[in-house]
Amino acid sequence: MRKGHYGFRVIDLHTHVLPGIDDGARSLDDSRALAREAAATGVSVLAATPHVRGDFPTTAEMMEGAVAEVRADFAEQGIPVEVVHGAEIDLSLLWAIPPQELHRLTLAQTGRYLLLEFPYRGWPLALDSAVMRLIELGVTPLLAHPERNPEVQDRPDRLRRLVDAGALVQVTAASLDGVRDRAAQGAAYRLLELGLVHVLASDAHGAHISRPGMGDAVRSLGDPELARYLTVEVPEAILAGDPVPARQVGLGA
Repeated sequence: MRKGHYGFRVIDLHTHVLPGIDDGARSLDDSRALAREAAATGVSVLAATPHVRGDFPTTAEMMEGAVAEVRADFAEQGIPVEVVHGAEIDLSLLWAIPPQELHRLTLAQTGRYLLLEFPYRGWPLALDSAVMRLIELGVTPLLAHPERNPEVQDRPDRLRRLVDAGALVQVTAASLDGVRDRAAQGAAYRLLELGLVHVLASDAHGAHISRPGMGDAVRSLGDPELARYLTVEVPEAILAGDPVPARQVGLGA
């Protein structure tokens, strides 16, 4: 397997690699292409995180069945990428999911970390309470792509109270290049400077929704230590269900 830009293999905790589940990979061929492209840039693990929301009401059983399918196929095809369980949960559906089902939707099914889709607009009152309640239940929310939200773009430091409460933050690789969204790019780098980012992930959907991959994002960071923290050290801890390592400095410190 090819190693990444800085010579290490990375873990991608946010992908839509499962075929025909949501707006991600449309077919098994799409899943293979996504995985092969990831492997070529040094990715060794893909978390399958299909949407769980009104338009894509994915169940744990659906996700588990699709993970089993791609695991078997990738092994047969010789695609050197491990696929682990997960989901991207919409805030409005969070408490409608039975506790045991929610456990099965956590990253690597450890029951410890849950990818929670950050609202694309606004800052609902339910967000703060959801974070607090999950922490009380022993589940750490990993907030997906908050840099795309205009409220965060206007005030990136507003995320600090959620991080202080125990939440983690995932920034999307495509946000770092700024080709499509300069506001998201500015927010992403400001969050990095503030030390409020814990994970860098691709949110890869497939060729029909092309986004810069993990290799491009790692190069954009220009900081091997930070890149390893965001793509190896924290993701490894999350998949093991362990506490994440602390980082005391922000970007460029």
